[in-house]
Amino acid sequence: MERRDKINYYLDLAETVSMRSTCLRRKYGAVIVKNDEVISTGYVGAPRGRKNCTDTEKCIRQELQVPRGERYELCRSVHAEMNAIISASRDKMIGSDMYLAGVDAQTGKYIPNSNSCAMCKRVMINAGIEKVYIRDDRDMYRMINVREWVDNDESLDGARGY
Repeated sequence: MERRDKINYYLDLAETVSMRSTCLRRKYGAVIVKNDEVISTGYVGAPRGRKNCTDTEKCIRQELQVPRGERYELCRSVHAEMNAIISASRDKMIGSDMYLAGVDAQTGKYIPNSNSCAMCKRVMINAGIEKVYIRDDRDMYRMINVREWVDNDESLDGARGY
């Protein structure tokens, strides 16, 4: 039996974490790792104590046909990346890697060209995360150096979505 490579191992964990997501559109899971140790995990869901979209059976962004990557202030949920960061101390996150996996809640298929939203990018920059690995399919992924988000600041151009 062939051993799973380390990056896909952590992406598998992120995908498992995503199964706890309560979003009606996207199920994302995030895992923060430093020195080959899991620091924290997070998935998409409403703030603690509030009703989840799966409870209300309603998604305002879906009803308004908001494209992905836009108008997240309308969303009830906290993103997987932010939930993972909230659960970790900054000193452990400095120099860490984040592993992110997401699937469409309706089809269960991987989300093409998946990426973190502008708000999550800003939070990851401040958390000190160095690299983000994003799953494209069961075995393929992309690696993003977070420094690129600093050097190529899309908010200066007014870019929206992804």
